[in-house]
Amino acid sequence: MMKKFKLHSIVDESQLNSIKALAEEIWPSTYSPILSNGQISYMMDLMYSERALQQQLENGVLFYLVLFNDKEVGYTAVEPNYKDGDQLYIHKLYILPQLQGIGLGKSVIESIAEIAKKKKLSCISLNVNRYNKALYFYEKLGFKIEKEEDIDIGNNYYMNDYVMQKKV
Repeated sequence: MMKKFKLHSIVDESQLNSIKALAEEIWPSTYSPILSNGQISYMMDLMYSERALQQQLENGVLFYLVLFNDKEVGYTAVEPNYKDGDQLYIHKLYILPQLQGIGLGKSVIESIAEIAKKKKLSCISLNVNRYNKALYFYEKLGFKIEKEEDIDIGNNYYMNDYVMQKKV
């Protein structure tokens, strides 16, 4: 079944529009149970505006589209040697809600682990909202909670996260 899965590397700023379009479809359904509409809107602009995406690409973040049956169904963004450490940091990993639960996320994590191994990094790390149901997905795949973190993102909004890590 997962033979129809593929990660497509984004190397061109013009391709970032696909990430933005997917985020606009995925984010509201993912976060409306745990964040206010105001915070979702604020974070979308903060992280997914054209300027923000271009800046992330320029700062060394590697973007990938998740393809399933040759259709764009999600995205991930990772950063090697995050904070000069021996880790590959997952900034983003999102799959369309109607395709969650069929193994695509697991395939993305396996692909990310391969990227980490090729870059000779020892672990994968990420932040996940403490109330996001994805927490259980990450735990099932072997990620461990390292600590809690409350990040002030401005406008009186906070990201209330767990920092998670998995050895590769």
